[in-house]
Amino acid sequence: MTEAPTRKNALYRFLDFVEWVGNKLPHPATLFALFAASVVVGSAVVASLEFTATHPGTGKAIIPVSLLNGDGLRRIITTMVTNFTGFVPLGTVLVAMLGVGVAEGSGLLSAGLRALVLSAPSRLITVVVVFAGVLSNAASEAGYVILIPLGAIIFQAFGRHPLAGLAAAFAGVSGGYSANLVLGTVDPLLAGITEEMAKIIDPTYKVNPAANYYFMVASTFLITALGTLVTEKIVEPRLGKYKGDEARLSMDRLKPEEKRGLKAAGLVVLISLALLALATIPEGAVLRNPETGDLLHSPFLNGIVTIIFLVFLLPGVAYGLTTRSLRNDTDVINFMGKSMSGLGVYIVLVFFAAQFVAYFSWTNLGLITAIKGAELLKSVGFTGIPLVLSFILVAAAMNLFMGSASAKWAVMAPIFVPMFMLLGFTPELTQAAYRIGDSSTNVITPMMSYFALIVAFAQKYSKDAGIGTIIATMLPFSIIFLIGWSLFLVGWISLDLPVGPGAGLYLETN
Repeated sequence: MTEAPTRKNALYRFLDFVEWVGNKLPHPATLFALFAASVVVGSAVVASLEFTATHPGTGKAIIPVSLLNGDGLRRIITTMVTNFTGFVPLGTVLVAMLGVGVAEGSGLLSAGLRALVLSAPSRLITVVVVFAGVLSNAASEAGYVILIPLGAIIFQAFGRHPLAGLAAAFAGVSGGYSANLVLGTVDPLLAGITEEMAKIIDPTYKVNPAANYYFMVASTFLITALGTLVTEKIVEPRLGKYKGDEARLSMDRLKPEEKRGLKAAGLVVLISLALLALATIPEGAVLRNPETGDLLHSPFLNGIVTIIFLVFLLPGVAYGLTTRSLRNDTDVINFMGKSMSGLGVYIVLVFFAAQFVAYFSWTNLGLITAIKGAELLKSVGFTGIPLVLSFILVAAAMNLFMGSASAKWAVMAPIFVPMFMLLGFTPELTQAAYRIGDSSTNVITPMMSYFALIVAFAQKYSKDAGIGTIIATMLPFSIIFLIGWSLFLVGWISLDLPVGPGAGLYLETN
């Protein structure tokens, strides 16, 4: 790594400006509190203007809900606790970190990372981090909670800027959300919505969960390449050399007891994986869906956080007992407690972020914005490739206001699936285009439920890091992913390649 250039180019100056403006704002927790307050006031203003929309799927009127009245204030008061405790990332992070705390406290993470760094070729580290991030989004909690902070640690261990590693992992996990080598839980959700909307035109139309699988697999390598390019050519040079206070991982050779500890931990991991395979692979296995027999919407995927907890806890205990860094159960509990003590600021941040997300959802402002945006695109009158590209841009913009991929698709699919079908495009292609826009702006929207966690991770290495830091760092990924992925789809269409098994690009006409 070299120092950031003295004379910055226009891109760096622009990103510095974005970061400066963003970080001039109050503390992220205060900012989310202000966001929540503005939603309360804004909901009253929009409601008074009678700004409504018609849901394209149900035909029902979507009316803005004011929170600045008796009903709204009562709801705010009575649900403040449940908004906080029910915020999904909170429980995910806390439970996972209990296991991580033991693995870290026992020395397993340090020894394992040193073994990796000492043996891995440095030129491939960025590729590995981004690629692992893309694969991890099949079980998104693992990526957000484990891989993103791990990316920072790995980069720092190689003498590179930890925020560049954090950004590379975040780009893979979240920006590459619709690229993977395997299907995830979101695939059947989107396919189900797509199929229902396709039946408006063709009542017999079927959309299977693997509708975009071929395009997803190819996109995995595209996103890995683009993520690596942006990290090494834009993000890391801009960050320059890390000068923070966070201690760098020691690169001393492994001691004999550490090697024995890693072997013990590895044995526990192998046994755990074997037991997990027995619980998931055979027909009728205990962690399969008891009704359908498959792994989608199964106890295995629904309980992935528990599995993460155990995957770190059990090897951590095995390593600690072998190296004697753990002597009794009290040490295990103390390490768990230490991991919780480091999350204080994050918990405060989540409290206010949870209120903001809840209020925004209650008011219907995001839903109305999505519907109006979709109607605007429909009125433009584009056809062919320009229509597909415009649709991707609208999906990307809507993602800034609504975090849930399935919720946005439930609003947009009733408009665009039938419209694209009438123009000769298959519903599967429409869904693929939507997923590009939906994924590309994940990394720059505070509406993404794990955004607050990323800010907290960044503050470990830069105490002044805020929302502006994350947005400025991730904006190049968002722009390059959006452009590169869109052009990739255009090329895919030009070659007339199917987006998935039995899922072509054009509808057959009689």
